[in-house]
Amino acid sequence: MERRLDSRQAALATTCGIHVVQDGLYATIYVLLPVVTPIFGLSYVQVGTLRAAFSSAMTLLQIPSGFLSEHIGERTLLVGGLVAAGLGYLLLASSAGTAMLAAGLFMAGAGAAFQHAPSSSLIAGLFPSEGRRAALGAYNASGDVGKLAFTGLFSAGIGVGLAWNHTVAGLGLVAVVSALAVAFALHRLDVGGPPVPSGDHGGTEAGLGWGIRSRSGFSTLTAIVFLDLAVQSGFLTFVAFLMTEKAVPTGLAAFAVVLTLAGGVLGKLGCGFLAERLGPMPALQLVQALTALGIVAVLLLPATIAFFVLPLLGVVLQGSSTITYGSVSDLVHRERQSRGFAFIYSVSSAAGITGPIIFGLVSDTFGLTAAIAAMAGAAVLCLPLSIVLRAHTR
Repeated sequence: MERRLDSRQAALATTCGIHVVQDGLYATIYVLLPVVTPIFGLSYVQVGTLRAAFSSAMTLLQIPSGFLSEHIGERTLLVGGLVAAGLGYLLLASSAGTAMLAAGLFMAGAGAAFQHAPSSSLIAGLFPSEGRRAALGAYNASGDVGKLAFTGLFSAGIGVGLAWNHTVAGLGLVAVVSALAVAFALHRLDVGGPPVPSGDHGGTEAGLGWGIRSRSGFSTLTAIVFLDLAVQSGFLTFVAFLMTEKAVPTGLAAFAVVLTLAGGVLGKLGCGFLAERLGPMPALQLVQALTALGIVAVLLLPATIAFFVLPLLGVVLQGSSTITYGSVSDLVHRERQSRGFAFIYSVSSAAGITGPIIFGLVSDTFGLTAAIAAMAGAAVLCLPLSIVLRAHTR
């Protein structure tokens, strides 16, 4: 039993390592684009297009990654995703123009698509009941660690005088070497390999379809995830503008995002344990209520006090995703977990894109205060939805 537990923890640590690298590469784009913009003479439209090259590849391929893992196993996709992301960064480092920049980012985004769903499916299989949300919480938190680490490494490299392309190439090599380590680790642990056909299913597996146990329950979960991520992305987009309206200097106002993200690292980890102790739906209701209260507090309080609230708000604002992602396994058949996670992660990506647009329109029409208040209202909407979801989860 102890050996089995050690094996599960080692596999979890491996998927967390994958998340560190993949999300680290993803976040590096935020600090990379300002550096290459004057070098290549990019316009703001081109900057946006380059950013979209990565995001569109990742969004488009997440659902296919769920289907593929059912046939070839999570291990091949996780290793292949790291290799593709690393090669994308190596191509990026050798870019001589915007076309190669876009190609490199698209390849890196394609590699990033093959990590969230396969990793979550692998973790759900290793932790089918007790400890699942805590394990997914550790996985989610590791991505934020990667974002902070890789953006810090890139910034430090530029700060000490390294050429941007040498730094980017170094990060690409990290991804490729990590792929070799992951392949060795998962093979040694004997997890994530091709699915073994079971005579118990016979011909029924083909009839599982998406494997959704409760369509209304899964639809409710989808709505909660969309609202949750829309609020997250909207608040992170506009909190600096809110601080500016509170007469905070621009440089310090931007630090509000960092404080919120720092709290999110703890929240993604801690909310998994909270769900294990209280139960997923009571934990979700508590977290969403605190999110709404925290947003209102930041909106109404003076800037000095609001800065102290932001890390605490970040804990619940971003920690909620650990609870919602963990509910996928309650609503989707084991053989279809991967595509279930792929769908939910795709909804998350869509919410991350549309959330800032929706709240931006509210801000342009009614003012920024109204937009921030609307975010709190959207968090409150998750409360009745969680009551409905509770009836459909084990």
